Amino acid sequence: MAQRYCLALDLRDDPTAWDEYDRYHLEVWPEILASIREAGIESMQIYRTGNRLFMIMETAASFSFADKGAADAANPVVQKWETLMSTFQQALPWAKPGEKWLLMNKVFDLGK
Repeated sequence: MAQRYCLALDLRDDPTAWDEYDRYHLEVWPEILASIREAGIESMQIYRTGNRLFMIMETAASFSFADKGAADAANPVVQKWETLMSTFQQALPWAKPGEKWLLMNKVFDLGK
């Protein structure tokens, strides 16, 4: 059964950088798209309001954050992308050291 994950992250407080971040996501590098699909992520959207980012991922049942993290760590192109994106991003105030995208807890579902 497919899984849905929602994650949040902030961008640095610089509206010019927000626009640049958005532009990078209009043409994500093909290697990044391949790494996302290879991990079992079937659908991904990122939304932004101000400097707050919200990501929705739909994944295959076999998807694993640990496996995705290991594959990313071993992929130099993904590491280059992550280093570039880190110049725009900042952790949420309650994130632990080294954490970027944080999983969100569902607090309401109209369908249930």
